[in-house]
Amino acid sequence: MRYELVIFDNDGVLVDSEWLSNTILAAYLTELGHPTTYEDSIRDYMGGAVHRVHDLVFERSGRRLPEDFDGVLHARIFEAFRRELQPVAGVVEVLDKLAADGVSCCVASSGSHERIRVALGKTGLYGRFGEGRVFSSQDVGRGKPAPDLFLHTAAALGVPAQRCAVVEDSLLGVRAARAAGMDVYGFTAMTPAARLADAGATELFRDMKDLLQLLV
Repeated sequence: MRYELVIFDNDGVLVDSEWLSNTILAAYLTELGHPTTYEDSIRDYMGGAVHRVHDLVFERSGRRLPEDFDGVLHARIFEAFRRELQPVAGVVEVLDKLAADGVSCCVASSGSHERIRVALGKTGLYGRFGEGRVFSSQDVGRGKPAPDLFLHTAAALGVPAQRCAVVEDSLLGVRAARAAGMDVYGFTAMTPAARLADAGATELFRDMKDLLQLLV
């Protein structure tokens, strides 16, 4: 394999969480007087850190979200995760094969460390990574689409950017990986292939089982 490190996004790539979290986010914003559809949430917020929600809402409405917005949002999402969350179909087999081949893997997510722990814990994936291989936008000054998180992840694990492959499913994530100088494989289960291609994805795939063929 030509990569020393495969960096996985979490939401939508390791865990099938995007439909859950964006349904909840859209409903909560609407409840607060900022009408938002599920499709709006996917388009505007998928792949971004929660500060992006604050920034866009203020930019569009001139109104600040409540101080307890993050806490309420995460409580609702975590409750849904604990009840319904599942791993993305096929990702366990991908992780098994990479481990068998001796390829290093880690997680780099826009979500908070708590969100990552809850999601990976519920789906039984956390033990495949552990604290030293889980990175969050909380660890850097700027989240995706800035390259900071991916560059921080590679530096922390001592791998040059050009020897890293990123697996992403959002426009923000693809742009961040490309800005970091990394190859990025766009998972098109949630985002149209053309949009990820336009964002600079190195390769595209629809079924997780096809990823291994692309990485070799």
